[in-house]
Amino acid sequence: MNPDFTDLIDVLLEHDVRFLVVGGIALAAHGMPRATGDLDVWVLPSPENADRVYAALTAFGAPLDDLDVAAEDFGTTGLTVQFGVPPRRIDVLTAVSGLEFGAAWERRLQTHVFGREVAFLSLDDMLHNKQILGRDKDIGDVRTIRRELARRRDEPR
Repeated sequence: MNPDFTDLIDVLLEHDVRFLVVGGIALAAHGMPRATGDLDVWVLPSPENADRVYAALTAFGAPLDDLDVAAEDFGTTGLTVQFGVPPRRIDVLTAVSGLEFGAAWERRLQTHVFGREVAFLSLDDMLHNKQILGRDKDIGDVRTIRRELARRRDEPR
């Protein structure tokens, strides 16, 4: 994983931010790697978490002033903040189509990645989201996720 991505995850964890990694990197965490040009992080849009997100991103060096983003913005649903350029772009989201953060958090994959405990969007939630989005890359991901879910169902326990 790109060092900028692991640095951001570290600073989010250090600031006790409640977040889920989503997108291509989450697919890789589930054992389905594919090329991606960014790190997508979905943060809980609550006032308390918003302050922690803002502090973490400031410590990371994100250009929040240049992007005209205030701490309270991370407490509102529907915000997307992007900084950097592919392959090191970072997207911080306060909403993911078709999902509610609290329910997705309960279904998350919690796993060790590069020596840190990280929360990832579940495969079922990723499938639901990608079916709603329907972009070309999402259609390919839907096929991949369905195959993986079928394989897991068929595995002997």
